Amino acid sequence: MNQNINYINIIAIIPARGGSKGIPGKNIKSFEGKPLISHSIEYAKESTLITEIYVSTDDEQIAHISKTAGAKIIKRPPELATDTASTESAIGHALNNIDNLPDIIVLLQPTSPLRPKKSLDIAINKFINGKYDSLLSLSPSNNFFWKINSEEISAEYDFLNRKRRQDVQNSEKKYFENGSVYIFSREHFESTNNRLGGKIGHVIFPEEYGYEIDVPRDLIILEHLSREIIK
Repeated sequence: MNQNINYINIIAIIPARGGSKGIPGKNIKSFEGKPLISHSIEYAKESTLITEIYVSTDDEQIAHISKTAGAKIIKRPPELATDTASTESAIGHALNNIDNLPDIIVLLQPTSPLRPKKSLDIAINKFINGKYDSLLSLSPSNNFFWKINSEEISAEYDFLNRKRRQDVQNSEKKYFENGSVYIFSREHFESTNNRLGGKIGHVIFPEEYGYEIDVPRDLIILEHLSREIIK
């Protein structure tokens, strides 16, 4: 992408449906004193590069909270807000309902409230300067992984020459997709209907920023992490 960054239209899309079963009302549950979704909106507002923030939702309460926090609302139809509906379907619907189509989309999932400060513009600049089609945030894992196939198991590391975790080199580390930040061009999404693909870039967030909220205990764990370790 050779455009001057000042002329690139970059938007954030935050998908937030109302029908979570793991934690009813998850996206507006209180986290660190404010609704969960507000953390993702505020993270997007930190960016000096994003021109507009959109929340895609089927829920009136989420819409009200998000609008108050500074986002524009895209009303998502019920058939795109089910347990089986993909995030990509919500992105496609959002793009079909935005007048000023973006060059770049930043996807922020509200279930990842912990993100490094000022990291979004770093990620966007890396995406643009690297001429990537898509980019995602990763976090390192210090776990030793095994595969299970029926009754057989196999290690994904050399246990005969087991290293201490602190001795593992960066080139040997494994990284997991933390679900926090995705960036992709509209051109790529329209041709693949997927947030990832083509030339893929990455940014690395420390492991403490790699957790998502899926079940009630995650709220407690991440609030403790936020208060005692990150801040």
